[in-house]
Amino acid sequence: MSFLHRLTTGFAVSEIGTDRFGNTYYESKRDWLTYGRKRRYVIYAKEAEATAVPPEWHGWLHHTSPVPLPEQKLYPWQKEHQPNLTGTPQAYRPTGHDHATGHRQVTTGDYEAWTPGS
Repeated sequence: MSFLHRLTTGFAVSEIGTDRFGNTYYESKRDWLTYGRKRRYVIYAKEAEATAVPPEWHGWLHHTSPVPLPEQKLYPWQKEHQPNLTGTPQAYRPTGHDHATGHRQVTTGDYEAWTPGS
């Protein structure tokens, strides 16, 4: 956080909380005239990536819930939140992808390549 932001934060906004990834969430103290409600925003702990906001805080940021939801699993089928991994070494790559194995299964013989004019 920059020095200027630290200096002006106490006058205009209130710190609401921090998530398990270290992101800090703020809400303006007064309603914005053109916005019609208090403005909410996040200061990211690492790279500014929107997918780094967990769903519990996403609902609060977009005024879906008045308070952040508890950061706990409610159901056994829930998975831990992960940011978007596209473009990183941890991205999903199915079998046959050039960066995975690079070898696709041989077709079963029911495929005929199309040729123009036939």
